[in-house]
Amino acid sequence: MNEKTLPIRGLTVNQFIDTLSDNNIKYLIGSDITSVLDAIFSWKMTKNELKKVAKKLIDMNSLLANSDFRKNILSLIPNIKQKELEKRVGRNIDTSDSWSESEVNTVRDFFGIYEERLIPSPISAITEVVPNFALFEYQRQAIRKLLPLLSEDRKRAILHMPTGSGKTRTAMHIVVEFLKSNEPSVIVWLASGKELLEQASSTFQKAWKHMGNRNVQLGALWGNKNINIDEFSDGFLLIGLSKGWQLFNSDSEWTIKLAPRVSLVIFDEAHQSIAKTYRRIANELTFYPQASLLGLTATPGRTWSDIDRDGELSKFYFRNKVQLAVENENPIEFLINNEFIAKPEFRTMLTEPGTIISQKDKAEISDNLDIPNEILEDLSISEQYMTAVIRSIDNLIQKGHLRILVFSASIKHAKIIAGILSAKDVECAVITGNTSVRLREQAVRNFKSDTHEPNILINFGVFTTGFDSPNTSAVVIARPTKSLVLYSQMVGRALRGPKAGGTSECEIVTVVDPSLPGFGNIAEAFHNWEDIW
Repeated sequence: MNEKTLPIRGLTVNQFIDTLSDNNIKYLIGSDITSVLDAIFSWKMTKNELKKVAKKLIDMNSLLANSDFRKNILSLIPNIKQKELEKRVGRNIDTSDSWSESEVNTVRDFFGIYEERLIPSPISAITEVVPNFALFEYQRQAIRKLLPLLSEDRKRAILHMPTGSGKTRTAMHIVVEFLKSNEPSVIVWLASGKELLEQASSTFQKAWKHMGNRNVQLGALWGNKNINIDEFSDGFLLIGLSKGWQLFNSDSEWTIKLAPRVSLVIFDEAHQSIAKTYRRIANELTFYPQASLLGLTATPGRTWSDIDRDGELSKFYFRNKVQLAVENENPIEFLINNEFIAKPEFRTMLTEPGTIISQKDKAEISDNLDIPNEILEDLSISEQYMTAVIRSIDNLIQKGHLRILVFSASIKHAKIIAGILSAKDVECAVITGNTSVRLREQAVRNFKSDTHEPNILINFGVFTTGFDSPNTSAVVIARPTKSLVLYSQMVGRALRGPKAGGTSECEIVTVVDPSLPGFGNIAEAFHNWEDIW
């Protein structure tokens, strides 16, 4: 750039760099950086490349604050622009090394560095501090009700919040409170399934990093993970229910050994806690008077029809239940209207009877909490039923749903669905309890991606709890069930609302075989168990 092409007033930093030689540019960038750049470019960096680097790296504001750099910069300004700057400053720029802050700011103005000025901003008497692990008001209200119940003599309560409303996040605030108030102590989190345990582990780490007051231990006892109970003295211990029961085979007193250090036990999916095996684990871990027991559930009952079994759960938690409560509004409607959970559209897809139910089978279904696997297996290979499931998935794809979660009736059922979809060039994957960790993680990663092609994740017996993929906008329930708990859990996989990173609306399609009991809608399920509490 020659003097004839220079701007009429001032000189931007980029314009100034355009006037410089390569050596001067390298001087302003700094020898430590340019030596590395020269090595990378093998001494062949072009002048244009050098200028691009300089315009990205040179911090003119900082250089002008340094007297040595400032003197050199001023000497490199083209003569006509030096004269302009001298008029602005009011003196010869070469006569003195002493510059007032006002004069330096005038030079900054000359280079157009207005936004870089270190001008003190007025400090407001009131500022808002935003926490990194905050709760919504309804979650804070639940904690205010729970803490007194867990501190009383009986020390047991259950937290009833719909899927998608933040049970785990809410519970972690209680975990942090107990760890900080009972130092040292152990908090035990009981859950079945890898997904629930991993979700709790990652949520605890986020919570403690923001709210913790000391270094604590994080322990994992599930799958092939093992620890020495005797060495765990202060922190958060996650125990898989099946793993906990297996431990009794090698050490029947492991719970008694751990119990003196326990201040709180949290039982995720609390409707399981009255099973004989799991009840023993919870009772023994809370044997000592300092220990409290908190159950978490979206469905505070085991069934929808057996009042005695549901009442047993209520008694186990001493009928202390805290639920999401809002004034003059159904909690589910409140969560939907305020975008905490998605607005579900329930639809049923009717099919011809897929299996013949004998009187013996009917009696067996009546006696069980759910439909026996043998009957589900027969249904899963029914051509009529399979056609209805595929038609449901096709219809959802045509409506624009990109992430659809399918609950199949059996492993064979899942594989057949995947085979048909693959033949139709639809991206899909099968996840069952037999799927390897690598394939499972890959399938989930693909499902959670932001690609704009439909992706169908078909699972059997895996993702009813703990699976969190907010971009899931539709669920196909192709597994008949008489368990309102299980049905609610399956529905809940698509209920993440906009404020939880999910969708504003979701679609739940239940494929119904009229020969079997089942559900088509759970709009009023939140209050289903109120009479036992």
